[in-house]
Amino acid sequence: MSDTRQINLHVFRHNPLDPASVPHLQTYQVEEAPGMTLFLALSELRERQDPSLAFDFVCRAGICGSCGMIVNGRPRLACRTLTQELPGDITLLPLPAFGLIADLSVDTGTWMRAMTERLQAWLHPADPTLDLSRIEQRMEPQLADEIYELDRCIECGCCVAACGTAQMRKDFVGAVGMNKIARFGLDPRDARSDADFYELIGGDEGVFGCMTLLACHDVCPKELPLQTQIAYLRRRMARAGA
Repeated sequence: MSDTRQINLHVFRHNPLDPASVPHLQTYQVEEAPGMTLFLALSELRERQDPSLAFDFVCRAGICGSCGMIVNGRPRLACRTLTQELPGDITLLPLPAFGLIADLSVDTGTWMRAMTERLQAWLHPADPTLDLSRIEQRMEPQLADEIYELDRCIECGCCVAACGTAQMRKDFVGAVGMNKIARFGLDPRDARSDADFYELIGGDEGVFGCMTLLACHDVCPKELPLQTQIAYLRRRMARAGA
């Protein structure tokens, strides 16, 4: 008997630019292969059955964050999700909270850029005349590791898609935004104070809007300590706003 199975992919289809397009689920059958990921299944589907299917990918290695989607109700990266870990029926939906381009493709870039500009998520050195490309400063290895850990965020949007507050408040910066503030709050090269960060995330659109559902922490494909950082920032912002 063959070890392969037929998997049913129930894929969301809709093109917002086509007035005749109606949102619906379309079912495809794909023969599962050993080690097959959802990315490989979708690629085979597009190559052999339906070239009109839209979904995003770049690196295929869980680094670029492009292939985020809702897989059976949970935000995941298609390139890091093995079909053998899923049931035979797989429902794929686009990530909510982001503008829909078509089918499974969403515009995370516009959201991420707006959030980055809003939070001024770049290094603010004490001396504004310094050449930012040449800033070097001795740092304890443990602190460097803590900063690097937060820098591993790939901005895939999974934490935003899983966040209840982000679905209700368009101005909520999400765990990805607070992770950026936590990163610069650790960096001794950044001149900003807790009071400065309070102005950016010290309200309901920031740390105090988080409902502590832990979804962002649970779905992060890089397993970043997002909820730990939000709790830490909440304490810092409470002191800064006192």
